[in-house]
Amino acid sequence: MLQKRIQQYIDETKASEVPVHLFKQEREYVLHHGLLVSDEVAKPEADSRFLDAYIERCDKETEELIGEESDDFLNQPITYLKQHKNEFIFLESKWFSMIGVDAVSVEEDDVFGTYDAMLGLKLQKKYRSQIERYLDESLEGEASYDLLFNGEDGLWDLNFTLNDHPDFNESQTLLSVYELIYDFLFNLLQNVDES
Repeated sequence: MLQKRIQQYIDETKASEVPVHLFKQEREYVLHHGLLVSDEVAKPEADSRFLDAYIERCDKETEELIGEESDDFLNQPITYLKQHKNEFIFLESKWFSMIGVDAVSVEEDDVFGTYDAMLGLKLQKKYRSQIERYLDESLEGEASYDLLFNGEDGLWDLNFTLNDHPDFNESQTLLSVYELIYDFLFNLLQNVDES
C-alpha cells in the first residue's frame, strides 16, 4: 500500500523532469525498499514538508471558514487552540495525500481539554485489526481513538487524542504537531504493509 503510493509519487515526479525531493523518513523507506538509489534522491528545499500546505482556520460549530493562513501560521504554539476554543485547524498537503490522507484537522476537545487529530484514511476495510493493533500499541491512553469505516467514501474516519502520543507536549508548535501526525500515520501504513 505505502510502497505503491510512494512509487506513484516517484513516477509522477520523474515524469515532470524534476528531482525527487524526499524527507528523511521517505528517503530511508525508498532506499530500504530499493525504489531509488541514493543518487536519485534530492534533499528537500524546505525544512518542513508543510511549507506549501493549504491551511484553514474554521469554526467548530458551523465548519465555516474563518480564514486561510500561510505556513507562518504553523509557528503558533498548539495552545493557540486553547485560546481559540471555537476553532479547528484544517491542513491539506501533497505529503498527506501520498500516504492516503486528504487532510488533517486538529482541535481542542471541548469536554476533556485534550487535542484531537481528525482525518480520513484511505485503507481497505479488511485492515481494521492491523490499524487497531497499531493504535493500541502506539497510543498511551485508554480509548484514545475512534475508528469507523465509512463505506460511502471507502475510507476510515480516524480521530485520535494527540495527548496520548508519547512524543506530544503542549510546548510544541502547530508545525511540529503536524510533523508528529505525519510520522505517526506514515508508521501506521508501514506497519499495515508489513503485517
